[in-house]
Amino acid sequence: MQKVIGLTGGIGTGKSTVSELLAVHGFKIVDADIAAREAVEKGSEGLEQVRQVFGDEAIDENGEMNRKYVGEIVFNDDKMREKLNQIIHPIVRDLMERQKEAYLKEGFNVIMDIPLLFENNLQDTVDETWLVYASESIQVERLMERNDLTQEEAKARVYSQISIDKKRRMADRVIDNRGTLLELKQNLEALLMEEGYIQSSEEV
Repeated sequence: MQKVIGLTGGIGTGKSTVSELLAVHGFKIVDADIAAREAVEKGSEGLEQVRQVFGDEAIDENGEMNRKYVGEIVFNDDKMREKLNQIIHPIVRDLMERQKEAYLKEGFNVIMDIPLLFENNLQDTVDETWLVYASESIQVERLMERNDLTQEEAKARVYSQISIDKKRRMADRVIDNRGTLLELKQNLEALLMEEGYIQSSEEV
């Protein structure tokens, strides 16, 4: 029986790395971020809806969504952010659902890679939830390094999500990513062995 697992984390916890490692182990990944980009790709119905709500300036000279323009509006206006979500979320759900069903039909276990799984109350759409965990101080450190942010900017991004420790209590399984990449691989493999997805003799 195939399983649908919701993979989530917090910003800077290393969820993308875990997603890549799971793909190596034969899981099929359905990525919410990719679906969100597809929802408003050039020439799409979603992008046309964005133009109708945000005006012609929402489309750049290449016929793609002007993310900077739209981003500045929704960042400062909750009502407009809600309007954007009302356009994008149903399309994203539909795209992800179709991809998931296709993979299940082919006999694969599916990872639904959803950054805001708990924020958007999507735990009931998956069989179980796996959280990639790193402490808040590590999140801030990694963000400062990765995105060249000040400590204040990094903290603001981390605190805009549900705290990682609260998510830890909500998740069915936790993948510890407070150490090195090798330790992360070992932690993930231990979980996969425990859950019966891989045999102990499997080589990485």
